[in-house]
Amino acid sequence: MKIGLFGPPGAGKGTQADKISKLYGLPHISTGALLRKNIEEKTQVGLVALKYIERGMLAPDEVMTQVLKAELGKYADGFLLDGYPRTLAQAELLEDITDLDFVLNIDVDPELITDRIVNRLVCPVCGKNYNKRLYPRDVCEDDGAKLTTRKDDTEEIVKQRLNVYFKETMPIIAYYKQKGKMIDIDGNGSIDEVFGRIEKALYDHDKKR
Repeated sequence: MKIGLFGPPGAGKGTQADKISKLYGLPHISTGALLRKNIEEKTQVGLVALKYIERGMLAPDEVMTQVLKAELGKYADGFLLDGYPRTLAQAELLEDITDLDFVLNIDVDPELITDRIVNRLVCPVCGKNYNKRLYPRDVCEDDGAKLTTRKDDTEEIVKQRLNVYFKETMPIIAYYKQKGKMIDIDGNGSIDEVFGRIEKALYDHDKKR
């Protein structure tokens, strides 16, 4: 299967993507992780993307296309794509690279998103997220690495990112719904509750195939 994972920043896409990837044995391709890797390695596309991300803006389409084209070419048999497309133009560009079977849309209340991101701690080694208000801790439970806070996880930048999302990314829902490829998931609730809804949606989709 070639699955797209869609939803606003802070919707828990990364956490759910890891669980889906393990359940179905699909490579998890996170555009956010790919961008951060390019930024850390100070590649040309990474330095360009950084200028936009620091202002709470999306990386330009040409940057994302360069990053994704090379990565998706490694997984012809299937993958889980997390964090792309984020604009209608990107959705159309993606069709020139690959063809998604369907897209899971995780829908979360904006107030909950803001709380999640502002209180987020991240493991710099494995990328696992924690909420410092709900689960206060200093190190990752998996590898013991010291948890960090992302520079763009501030209330001001979160609001900017949500504004960009609703303006530029929401039209993708209509785009994939028109193609019959959109599956809506209620993302409000615990990690296990949301994953249970995803499992049921994927099971129901398999029965229809």
